[in-house]
Amino acid sequence: MPTTMPDVASSSKAQVTGTLDWVGMSNIEMPMSIKADDGQVRQISTRVEAFVNLAEPQAKGIHMSRLYLALDKLSLEQELTLQSLKGLLDNFVTSHEALSDRAQVTFSFDYHLRRPALLSGNHGWRNYPVVLIGRLNQGQLDLELKVDVAYSSTCPCSAALARQLIQEAFEHQFHGQEQLEMDTVHQWLGTTAGIVATPHSQRSVAEVKVKLADTLNELPILALVEAVENALKTPVQAAVKREDEQEFARLNGQNLMFVEDAARRLKHALNQGEGYTDFWLRVNHLESLHAHDAVAVDTKGVEGGYLPY
Repeated sequence: MPTTMPDVASSSKAQVTGTLDWVGMSNIEMPMSIKADDGQVRQISTRVEAFVNLAEPQAKGIHMSRLYLALDKLSLEQELTLQSLKGLLDNFVTSHEALSDRAQVTFSFDYHLRRPALLSGNHGWRNYPVVLIGRLNQGQLDLELKVDVAYSSTCPCSAALARQLIQEAFEHQFHGQEQLEMDTVHQWLGTTAGIVATPHSQRSVAEVKVKLADTLNELPILALVEAVENALKTPVQAAVKREDEQEFARLNGQNLMFVEDAARRLKHALNQGEGYTDFWLRVNHLESLHAHDAVAVDTKGVEGGYLPY
């Protein structure tokens, strides 16, 4: 005769009573089909955190398997969209009736986009780390999207110092010559002696986090990436031929920026964007001159919204 298996979480009382803000699981490995605003349904590998609060002080604990099974059902039967994310959070709460009235889920994953080369017409894959967070608090929904975008930053101070050295080299080369042929100067500028110094630049990373408006129907990964890249002008490239590399050098020369400049560009772009009720940004210039990094942080400044830290 089969015996009833014990359910300590349901039948036992807490040793010490009290409520808990969040209880759940982290580092859940879960494949997902995702559909964002680029229109492509694709497979991604996610790491998930899933939580509910423990609002009943006498309860021993929550039902963690119910959180996992809801995630598993989403993985097998649906696409990860804003709508399915809302349904998942609602499931977390309703499956813990009398125990919980709040839920939170975080999906961390790499999102690949086909990006065009600057001039050659080639395309290549670019990877963008993404974090998608959903919270449900007593019926109030809160959705957040974070994207990291790599770009190149060239120092304005270093560029000015390099230009000064080029001027000095020019004066040294042609000192005392009253008349100069344009071809002579043109050829000299194309030599190593003509360009005696170059400004330092470095790979940089913009971390951008936005609160999503209730009016959005699609997960705006592509829109957020393009807002960042269009503001900064110098995103790192995938497929590159010589004409693309030359254009990249030109864009860097025309978009010299300190970390403060990059942060202000992003702030202006995000303030113009639609669908974001709040934002937080952190710009990291991974210095090639210094052993340390240059960093700027800013927020939209909404009352009760994101804080700079």
